[in-house]
Amino acid sequence: MRLKTEKIILGIDPGTNVMGYAVLRVIGNKAEKVCMGVIDMRKCSDPYLRLGKIYAQVTEVIDQYLPDEMAIEAPFFGKNVQSMLSLVAYDAQEQSMLKLGRSQGVAIAAAVNHSVPIHEYAPMKIKMAITGQGQASKEQVAEMLKRLLRLDTEEMPKLMDATDAMGVAYCHFMQAGNPVTTTHYRGWKDFVNKNKDRLSENGH
Repeated sequence: MRLKTEKIILGIDPGTNVMGYAVLRVIGNKAEKVCMGVIDMRKCSDPYLRLGKIYAQVTEVIDQYLPDEMAIEAPFFGKNVQSMLSLVAYDAQEQSMLKLGRSQGVAIAAAVNHSVPIHEYAPMKIKMAITGQGQASKEQVAEMLKRLLRLDTEEMPKLMDATDAMGVAYCHFMQAGNPVTTTHYRGWKDFVNKNKDRLSENGH
């Protein structure tokens, strides 16, 4: 039976090849790891089957751990990227971001379908919250989480997509007292209203 002061946070690090997920239990002002893992899609060549796998497995995690909230990393695409990259490189990165956006959207859909409130964080915000450095590496984020959550080396996952997901969840835990810094959705209507600019870009 869950304590009244207990909250379960599901963290998601979107990916087109590997998606990280993590579950964090918060009791009062303390947080502890429940699990960390990845959804590995590297053996699946069909991009649509990959999206289906994301939806099914995120749904499975939600059904198993019954999170109160989901925190997810927002895809970031710098406004000045085109001036720094060749046109070919820019097009490749743009395609990658579109695929990443689909991956994130499917994970969001799974949470919305289960009435799980969603909170979205920029990558730099997550790194800053965990390490104090907006440009921190994945290794630095993982090492800081190891200390913050008092994890043994054996508990650390091989793929850092999982620790990145825990970073998103822990960032949300740290921001609990400052909700104005997050973007959250409480249903499909709310999601559409807060993403009209994204939807209009795709002609919808």
